[in-house]
Amino acid sequence: MTSVREHYERHLGSVYTWMLGDVDAAIERNRDALAGLGLQPGATGVAVDLGAGPGTHAIALARLGFRTIAVDNCALLNAELHERAAGAVEVVEGDLLRFRAYCPPAADAILCMGDTLTHLPSSAEVGRLLDDVAAALAPGGVFLTTFRDYASRRLAGDDRFILVRADADRVLTCFLEYGNDTVTVHDLLHERDGATWKLRVSSYPKLRLDPARVVAHLEDSGLSVERDAASGGMVRIVARRA
Repeated sequence: MTSVREHYERHLGSVYTWMLGDVDAAIERNRDALAGLGLQPGATGVAVDLGAGPGTHAIALARLGFRTIAVDNCALLNAELHERAAGAVEVVEGDLLRFRAYCPPAADAILCMGDTLTHLPSSAEVGRLLDDVAAALAPGGVFLTTFRDYASRRLAGDDRFILVRADADRVLTCFLEYGNDTVTVHDLLHERDGATWKLRVSSYPKLRLDPARVVAHLEDSGLSVERDAASGGMVRIVARRA
């Protein structure tokens, strides 16, 4: 099993954009969704995207008028975002746990999307990140996060095999192996090489993060919190500074 960073650098980063499908359509969907939540530049005009990946949310924030700072530690995805954003997004290669060192003191919007929170090494570090987010939100600021709820139930048997995406030349399947505090994700990538297929496998841990604990932590930080369901089986949490 590798670390999250090694998994993305050596295995998943090169196919992540393919896995998402139509990136331009995803950016527009995200722009509409963020606008629907009322996200707009306020006192600072700054938005921060933690774990930005190829930028489908960072670019959406920029199109809404934010000065957008995207933080990710995957060099491959940062390079894609830099090229795709064409200067509209400030791309920072670094540890999202240190995001305050790369960004202005306050932000109108902070995002942590996909499964980024579950990628952190421990629940304690999730709590530390949430504390920093709460401290960095400007008055009226919004924190938005999505992640998969691996805590409430364990998939069993064949349900642990999940087809992520497939086309004529590539198939990505993941297999979930549950532990007490983490779930190990085994990514099986089949790629066509002429008349044959090659298999690459890599595994990495994700936290079994309880959404209720995330909500409670944010509320204890003085934020107003709403929880609902997002697309793709994700939990969505929206926390607002009064």
